[in-house]
Amino acid sequence: MASAVSRTILALLFLCAFQPAVHAAEAQSQGEEEPVIDVMGKIQDHYYVTVVGADIPLPRILFMEGSLVPKIYLSTSSAVDSGEFRELPGYTLESTTGDNIVLDMSLTSHLVYFWIAIFLTLWLTLSMAKRYKKGVGRETEPKGWFQNLFELTFVFIRDDIAKDNIPESKYQKFVPYLFAVFIAITFMNLFGLLPWGVTATADITVTGILAAFTFIITQWNGSKDHWEHVFWFPGVPGLMRIILTPIEILGLFTKPLALAIRLFANMLSGKIMIVCILGLIFIFAEFFGTIVGASSSIVVVPLTVALYVLKAFVGVLQAYIFTLLSAVFIGMAAEEHEHLEGVEAHA
Repeated sequence: MASAVSRTILALLFLCAFQPAVHAAEAQSQGEEEPVIDVMGKIQDHYYVTVVGADIPLPRILFMEGSLVPKIYLSTSSAVDSGEFRELPGYTLESTTGDNIVLDMSLTSHLVYFWIAIFLTLWLTLSMAKRYKKGVGRETEPKGWFQNLFELTFVFIRDDIAKDNIPESKYQKFVPYLFAVFIAITFMNLFGLLPWGVTATADITVTGILAAFTFIITQWNGSKDHWEHVFWFPGVPGLMRIILTPIEILGLFTKPLALAIRLFANMLSGKIMIVCILGLIFIFAEFFGTIVGASSSIVVVPLTVALYVLKAFVGVLQAYIFTLLSAVFIGMAAEEHEHLEGVEAHA
């Protein structure tokens, strides 16, 4: 069984590796110059999704200047065929009628995989909720490895992340958000391990939106003490408040910014590393010949498999770190401090 799984993984890696070579050969037959391995093409967002080597175009939704009704096309090609747009490098469009594109709401590959992760998270939680309503796992023991894994993950998020970092009287209402964030980010991180998959969290806009949710929840549930220590600093001289208040206000935004950048940078670097290591086969073949390139696969492919395992671990780890830091920030804002009065407070 293990050998069959390993052979399947190696076959998928070879298929993923040879896809750029096929595109490069097609480009050369058309007289175009293409890089040996297109690293940026593998990690950037696209207006299509790739399934089993085939590119499926996504709809283009464009809001034009002076109109509230969007122009909708089934693909980039159909928008160009309409004669109203011309295609620029990177599948971007430019109007040929003189009207500027005010807002581009077109679907992209990162957005599609983001939606898939959200859908799977909803399906997972709702299906498990139905089981617990029927008494399975509540009145009896959980049935099956799937429900046991779900319960293990939920209890871990509730007890080891939410309860340990958020005040005991408030932590329960944040558990659903923290659990959903952990599951959704894990799905998005692991999608990048698929041969033609996309790591949605390797896009700063995706991680920025996730961090924005944490920021809004944190500030919305901030206690009176939280806001006093941001704008007033009880017991601090007035001159020091002028210095500390801007720093604290800036700190409100640097925390979610750090959340977004940390997740984005880790997932993007992992994707680049795998593409570059696997691309060594084609680089060696380009400079030293086909035999050297094929021989290098003996070392490169097992190394890539090891990186895949490491990336899977890092994907789950980064989801945990994002969830943990979100709980820490929420707990810091929601915490109520005890204020001593009279002589003790004065002392």
